[in-house]
Amino acid sequence: MPDIKSWGEHSGELLDSAKGFEVIDCLCCGFKHVVPIPSPEELEEVYRHEYYTLEKPLYLERYTEDLSWWNLVYADRYQSFEELLPPERRRILDIGSGPGFFLKLGQQRGWEVLGIEPSARAAAHSRELGLEIIEDFFSEELAAKLAKFDVIHMSEVLEHISSPAEFLTLVRRQLAPGGVLCVVVPNDYSPFQHALRTVQNFQPWWVAPPHHLNFFDFDSLARLLTRCGFQVELQEATFPIDLFLLMGDNYVGDDSLGRSCHAKRKLFESNLAAAGLGALKRELYQSLAKLNIGREVCIYARRGE
Repeated sequence: MPDIKSWGEHSGELLDSAKGFEVIDCLCCGFKHVVPIPSPEELEEVYRHEYYTLEKPLYLERYTEDLSWWNLVYADRYQSFEELLPPERRRILDIGSGPGFFLKLGQQRGWEVLGIEPSARAAAHSRELGLEIIEDFFSEELAAKLAKFDVIHMSEVLEHISSPAEFLTLVRRQLAPGGVLCVVVPNDYSPFQHALRTVQNFQPWWVAPPHHLNFFDFDSLARLLTRCGFQVELQEATFPIDLFLLMGDNYVGDDSLGRSCHAKRKLFESNLAAAGLGALKRELYQSLAKLNIGREVCIYARRGE
């Protein structure tokens, strides 16, 4: 029998424990998350000052090193936006805009761009790129001061939010009618991760509270978006980097090996792009999404009326 854990209004099968938190497959929320859930106030200091200095000290350096590859990734996303919207609709808000490279590419493609980023270090880097950045958290108060947007982009954000449904409801109100939301989150508790735990006794390295609070797959994120008033348009995976783990390259905790595996992933995608096969790569990743395979979940959803 599964071990059912209850914590206030939240209850579900207990999956894992780490650092004083437990992960449950919550029957109330429809997705996996930690309990107890930290308050927004408890999380604020982490993301204003600690995240890029303590948790990701080499983040900006590595990002810059990988920029040509990141621009291929980002170009695919802008292509999707441009296919889903008419040419006159080119206003984009990036929530959790990080160092700004995603917005910079949009600006170069003719988009009107704005970023929201609580990290002082990341926001300063973005301004050095000539971008307009609001150094804050997206909130009811901030939203009231902003115009509506044709696209809202949120990459690696929703897994950090203490109340994802409330957050998505607020995001929906910030989109113009028919606008598009793109959400990217880690794909955790995936089939490949299950295989690694079952056969090779891997510990759940992806369980990292209080930074990651929520754990989604394609189905649970699509259900949440639908419940919050969105219509799912496109689901796409990213490269299943845990293939390397299944093939014996254990990069968990090994930075050098991890970078080596990542370099192979970049070369794979860059070679397909150079051969004019970028569309084939995207078809492959959309097929993997149907199997819940891929390191990340990427969903494009339109604001429902």
